[in-house]
Amino acid sequence: MRGKQTVRDMVLSMAVIGVVVAAIYFFIPHDDSKNAQNSAVKTVSYRVELSTARRAATYPVAAPEGLPKGWRATSVSYQASDDGRGGAWHLGFLSPKEQYAAVEQSDAPAREYIKKVTLNATPAGGSREVDGVRWDKYKGDTYKALVRKESGHTTVVTGTASYDGLAELAGALKSEK
Repeated sequence: MRGKQTVRDMVLSMAVIGVVVAAIYFFIPHDDSKNAQNSAVKTVSYRVELSTARRAATYPVAAPEGLPKGWRATSVSYQASDDGRGGAWHLGFLSPKEQYAAVEQSDAPAREYIKKVTLNATPAGGSREVDGVRWDKYKGDTYKALVRKESGHTTVVTGTASYDGLAELAGALKSEK
């Protein structure tokens, strides 16, 4: 007899808990219309970090100006090096097509730096001209990239975005020291 009471009590307890959970679900506001992926990505402001990087870096730090609507900055960092070389600027974006694209710059040795920020992409052959500037194409298993080796530093625009999307970001870059 005791066993039947215990099972019955457990079933009743579970029913009460189910009613409470259902009430909480229906009475607490939530918006199911948002894409769960997009709501998880937070937009960041990068003006302060950009100003700091431009003062600290040994090269002209690039950031986009006038990107079309829909581009959202999602990550930013500047890592200075201890020896005055190898400082790295990173500015990540989500494109209007929900693809990742980032501006990566450093005065570290180009070969190792490109490999690191493109997740091992290799030269794809050919180049792309963006606003009269030649960018070398790279392709990897994860990221594509447009790479520009300049005097004393390297600029990489990389991510999951298409080459057109990367070119759009590259075309908006303005550099200042």
